[in-house]
Amino acid sequence: MQTIITAVGPDNVGLADPIVHYVAGAGANIHEIQMYDRDDAHVFAMMLRVEWPHDRESVATLRQRMTQIGEAKGLTIRTWSRDEPADSGDQHRPRIAVCGTFRPETPRAILEGAASGVLDADVPLLIANRKKLRPLADEFGAAFGNVGDADGKPDNGRFVDLLDEHRIDYVVLARYMQIIPPRLCWEYA
Repeated sequence: MQTIITAVGPDNVGLADPIVHYVAGAGANIHEIQMYDRDDAHVFAMMLRVEWPHDRESVATLRQRMTQIGEAKGLTIRTWSRDEPADSGDQHRPRIAVCGTFRPETPRAILEGAASGVLDADVPLLIANRKKLRPLADEFGAAFGNVGDADGKPDNGRFVDLLDEHRIDYVVLARYMQIIPPRLCWEYA
């Protein structure tokens, strides 16, 4: 089962080793590993793509172990698999967060596509840095997450919290008129 692990946190020595050691020791086949050390920001970021041997332990168990390693090393670690069964035991449909600012046309097209079945995904969340798109979220029954202050400057920590809260698989920038900072991209590789 294809699984992606991301780790982000303050740079230090020995951050990647316990992650790679655990995954390799569990019998996973590592397809890709990328590590970034942003000296100017003192931030470590890692993305690991593996074939997880689901006969050994579940992705949920892997996620718990990665969380423990993250707590020990001061890292935010996320573990995700597109093929992971949902709570019901069936493979779940992808969960998309649509992000916009002022213009409703592009977010509307995605919401309509999901509602009509043209897009085989669920859109439980509309994120914006302005309040203008709230009625669109309400129209389609999606949660609305306003991450902007009075001037539209986004709270990127709140952005990440919303993605986690709604168990988002994919983020679609549909005329979201803000720069996504590297750390947010690293966390959701």
